[in-house]
This record gives sequence, C-alpha cells and structure tokens, in this order.
Amino acid sequence: MQRIYFDNSATTCLDPKVLEAMRPYFDQWYGNASSLHALGRESYNALDEARRKTAKAIGAQAREIIFTSGGTESDNLAIQGAAFANSSKGNHIITSTIEHHAVLNTCRFLEGQGFKVTYLAVDPHGKVDPESLKKAMTKSTILVSIMTANNEIGTIQDVRELGGIAHDAGALFHTDAVQSIGKVPLDVTRENIDLLAMSAHKFHGPKGVGALFVRKGTNLRPVVYGGGQERGLRSSTENVPGIVGLGKAIELSMAEMTESVEKMTSIRDRIIQGTLSSVDDCNLNGPLEGRLCNNANFRFDYIEGEALVLSLDLKGIAASTGSACSSRDSETSHVLKAIGVRNEHARGTLRVSLSRMNAMDEADEFLGVIPEVIARLRAISPMSMLKKPSSPGG
Repeated sequence: MQRIYFDNSATTCLDPKVLEAMRPYFDQWYGNASSLHALGRESYNALDEARRKTAKAIGAQAREIIFTSGGTESDNLAIQGAAFANSSKGNHIITSTIEHHAVLNTCRFLEGQGFKVTYLAVDPHGKVDPESLKKAMTKSTILVSIMTANNEIGTIQDVRELGGIAHDAGALFHTDAVQSIGKVPLDVTRENIDLLAMSAHKFHGPKGVGALFVRKGTNLRPVVYGGGQERGLRSSTENVPGIVGLGKAIELSMAEMTESVEKMTSIRDRIIQGTLSSVDDCNLNGPLEGRLCNNANFRFDYIEGEALVLSLDLKGIAASTGSACSSRDSETSHVLKAIGVRNEHARGTLRVSLSRMNAMDEADEFLGVIPEVIARLRAISPMSMLKKPSSPGG
C-alpha cells in the first residue's frame, strides 16, 4: 500500500539533503564544541555556520540565535526567561486563548509564581483583535506572547501590528513561529519581534533540536543551569548533528519557500474545495484567507474524529484530529472551544497538513476516499440520531 502522509504539522520527514549534512557529525567530526582540539573546533565551526543560516532566515544576527531542544524549550526559555528577568518592571503577561500548550502551560506556571496573565479571546476564525491587545496593556505589562500561526486551524496573526502595540507600551513581544518557518516570510525587525521560537522537525529537519531568537539587549534568565553554553542561556553540550541539520533544513526551506508555498496552497485549496463540495454537514475550521498554506482543518458532524483518523489510516492516509501534542487526549480542543465550536461538533475534527513533499495526486486520492469513509462512519454512529430529518421536498 502506498501511504499518504498528511500530518506534517505534527512532524515532517527528514530531507535526505539534511541527513547527508548531519552524517559526518555522528562518526567523523564528533568532538565537543567546547573542546580546543581539532575535532572540537570543527564542531564549533559547524555550530557557527548553522547559527548564521538560522539567523539569515529570519533577518537576525547570528549572535541572537540560541539553540535548544525544540519549540517547547524555546517557548519556555522565552516566556519564563523574560518574566523572571524583567519582574522588577512589572508582573503582567498577555497571551491568547489559542496558543500552543508550550505557551499556555508556561503562563499557568508563572501565575503560580505571582505573575498575572491575560488570555485574549479570538474571533470565530482564530484572529486576535489588535484593539483587544491595546485595551489589555497596562503599565505592568512586560511581555506579550502571540503565535505567528496556529498549529490546529492555521490562522495567521498580524504579528507586525501586535508586536508594534507591545513595543509602544514598552513590553517585549514573543512569537511561537514553530508552524511558520518555510511557510510565512518573517523578518524579526520588520515584524517587531524580540523573541521567536522554532523547531527543526517542522521544516524537514531532525527532531529534538530547535532555536530561540533573542533580540540583542533583551534580558532573559536561564531555565537550565550548567556549563554556560549558548551565551549562558542554555547550558548543555550542544547537539551538533541536530543543529547542523536545523541549519541545513532552514537553508533549504528558505531557498524553496516561494515555490513550495505556491505548491502547498494549490493542494490545500483542492482539498478544501473538494471536501466541502462532496461531504454534507462539513465545515472548515479557521479562515479561508489568511491561513497557513499547508493547513486544512474540517469538522464533520455526527462522527468521532478518532474513528475518522483510524479509518483513513486503514486506507493508507495519515492525518490527525488536531495538535499531535494532545492527540491522545479525549478533551475537546481548546482552540476549537476558543473559536466557538460546540463540543459535539468539535469531536468530529480532522486536520490535514501538507509539506513540500506532497503532490496533487495525493489530494485527489484523499478526495476519492473521504466521502465514503464519512458515510460509513455516520451509518454506524449513534450521533447520527442527532441529525434533523430533511423536510418533505427539501
């Protein structure tokens, strides 16, 4: 069976060119980057090159890049680090109700440490209203954290305007850009970003490595203490092969972004239009415009999303019900709750997420399968009893 992978927001395959770039640092140039001998210097130089590539991708300086274990650690370092380092200026943080749990749970932890957090509501498409941010700002606001694009429904935020509002009030602006690298053009200066988190495995790099952009002059307190690597902000022997992989992956993503975004947008639109036109009682979660080029998120009434994912898997199609970080959690998505989707409808959600490795014929194969799968699940679902019968002649 030829399998189709439509779960790229959860993780992407490793680009063969990335693997090739990483390979020598496993068994040939395996030195500790802090060592002074030739093997150590080669590793240090490899980190330096990856840092330059990462910085170039977002319009930053190499010294402003801190390597981490992934998006979650980057978000934690940014939010905890900024909160504790700037607590003498204030104790108020602003975020949104649809952030990734790496942000939301960090903010909840900080509430237990005496910080006050405002969770901004979003509109039915998942957008943060800049006016609501302006109204929420206070003299004690030290940090605003709004994701660039949502991992579940694909909504892209106007981070430039939101960051400008934060800066006008003297606060730092952090964005979780984990889903955006290689899909949304980002320049940290133009977008008014002080702290930006990314994760390599979302753009065809290896798992277990990420980066945090920290604007020069931004005060952070470390959350990990040790030997003082990464300018003292992230102590630990660096994951040299992983960091080399991140650098190569982001270089490739930037070089191919225009073409790959156009390709993914075309496939995404085919899937959205085809699904909505062929399946009754189906709705798109998130906006038609202003969404990630690789994201289509549907809700199908009268079925369970888990059953749908497993049924598609039997057909050789890998997709998800929502965020991979909570896909085994039976609770309704907090993102869908935030945009006003009722629990009984939110349970039938399917997220289709693409990468530049996908092809249009895979979309056509999906569209050939989805109506039959939905019909079969509805035929055996007790929730179908909730469907109102059509009126005579209608």
